[in-house]
Amino acid sequence: MRPKTILVAGASSGLGLAVAQALARAGHRVFAGARSFAGQPEIAPEGFVRLPLDVTDALSAQRAVDAARARAGEIDALIYCAARIVLGACEDTDTDELRAVLETNFLGLTTLTRAVLPGMRAQGRGLIVPFSSINGLLGIPCTGAYVASKHAIEGWAECLRMETRPWGIGVCVVRPGDHCGGSAAYRPYARAAATSAYAGDFAQAVSAIARDEASGLPPDRLARAVVRIVGRKRPPAQITVAKADQRLAAWLHDLLPVPLFSAIIRGYYIKNR
Repeated sequence: MRPKTILVAGASSGLGLAVAQALARAGHRVFAGARSFAGQPEIAPEGFVRLPLDVTDALSAQRAVDAARARAGEIDALIYCAARIVLGACEDTDTDELRAVLETNFLGLTTLTRAVLPGMRAQGRGLIVPFSSINGLLGIPCTGAYVASKHAIEGWAECLRMETRPWGIGVCVVRPGDHCGGSAAYRPYARAAATSAYAGDFAQAVSAIARDEASGLPPDRLARAVVRIVGRKRPPAQITVAKADQRLAAWLHDLLPVPLFSAIIRGYYIKNR
């Protein structure tokens, strides 16, 4: 497998960092972007190049793409791992909080993809790998903003896949389940959550979410899956990397009547009523 030039967005911690490290170990030319990389040494100990990147800023996104191209030529793959979540009931999540999640999780993906597509079309190949989630397929209480952003990724990626196919550009959506090691800095609570009518339900849901994340899969497992995707001549349209119970939940979401499935999921996260 020839080394590829790969841009990884959201690589400061968690899944994004694990992906950048694994791709660099596999011999690829990896450019890892994150806001926190500003002022850090350019070359990370693992061998990838750090780029300052704010995915919510179109100019920052274009600068990161231009920097990678200047060092290594056209980008062969964009891996979009950047994500944030605001925990809170839908009613308690205000417009600014919802917008912040959508700007990072969804609009940042569209901005970076638009920046890399002209070069991919010119060279007649490329790969876009957006990180969705199990929650791109189903919702859970008190994660409405995050779930909305991941559903948006799923639909947008489906359209992108059909549009870019004639240029040899693949689109593979990655759907992680719970993984341990994420940064709590990107999981703030909605400002109204603690004092709202939903406060009791919210506390239970957040506790269940934290428990599942703490016992989640190791990030290296997902990183190895991404390395395999990059190495394939014909990447799949989507992959799911999750524990068996979460994969089962995604399957049951499409099989069971909506009221029954909703009652099961609510009962798992909120048990008092």
